[in-house]
Amino acid sequence: MYNPFSLEGKTILVTGSTSGIGRGVAIECSKMGARVIVTGRNQERLEETVSELKGSNHIALTSDLATQEGVEKLIEACPQLNGCVLNAGMPKVNSIKHMKRKDLEEIISVNEIAPIMLTSLLTRKKKLEKNSSIVFISSPNGVQIALNGNSAYAATKGAISAFMKTAALELSANGTRVNAILPGLVPTRILELSNSMTPEDEMREKKASQYPLGFGTPEDIAFGCIYLLSDAGRWVTGINLFIDGGRCIN
Repeated sequence: MYNPFSLEGKTILVTGSTSGIGRGVAIECSKMGARVIVTGRNQERLEETVSELKGSNHIALTSDLATQEGVEKLIEACPQLNGCVLNAGMPKVNSIKHMKRKDLEEIISVNEIAPIMLTSLLTRKKKLEKNSSIVFISSPNGVQIALNGNSAYAATKGAISAFMKTAALELSANGTRVNAILPGLVPTRILELSNSMTPEDEMREKKASQYPLGFGTPEDIAFGCIYLLSDAGRWVTGINLFIDGGRCIN
């Protein structure tokens, strides 16, 4: 049966796939027939992700993307790819007044430098097949909305959404599509985003009123990734796709 959303025959890399959105993306891509390359810093949690994937021949690669060595190690170990979801990232809540350089450098290295260098090396090392698809996981923070204490995180995500547009232009010569998904808050991220500064129950209640359709799930984000990775999205490049339950209109 014809299905333009099928990922049969495609090999997809998903970074930050030990939990949350990354794990959800990896699982849903496997259900659509993809061979999935999962990566993260924790081998045990990676193996847990692999155990939930459908199909066979999936690969788990341990790598610390906060370092250039980790980025290069991952690229060298990767087979040829038809697509990738650059999801690995970290939150950090801190006021501008009390920001420290080491904290800023840490979040920039993971959220901004790593996905940019991965994109660069994937193209330089010719790891992407023709007509492949790159999907960045960005955020409404820094692009559409602002939150107190979130300036460093917002700056990195705003940078990724901006980089995505130029990458889409440059890589179009090889038919490579480059897009970004900007997820709203999903429950798996609440504790991380609170950064131990706000109790989870209090944050859930405060945030719930901001989402007309309620909180999302990792699967909601994964479905957007599948659209952009599949042939259904073959004429889509250079966009910021908001999947946020209406957060940005409220």
